[in-house]
Amino acid sequence: MAYNQDGPCIELERSLPSEVAVISSFVDKLMLLLKKCGCVPEGERDVEIALREALANAIIHGNHEDRRKHVHVTCRCEPDELSIAVKDEGKGFDIK
Repeated sequence: MAYNQDGPCIELERSLPSEVAVISSFVDKLMLLLKKCGCVPEGERDVEIALREALANAIIHGNHEDRRKHVHVTCRCEPDELSIAVKDEGKGFDIK
């Protein structure tokens, strides 16, 4: 955990295997950390649901549950801002 002048700042990066079974444990641990640090005082359930959905989409639709691929999560929490990015190793798609 890092700290800045305005208060605590969490920055973490994790790589998860493309297995649906890992989602609950990871999200439970991350949400506990975010709650302890006061990063999601309101709407914490919304953050949890969005994170679970993003991870499931990345594992199932992005990586097609290929165990050779990983899902990468980057989380940054500052006193008034929370950012969570989920990236898979899938081929992507054309949005046209």
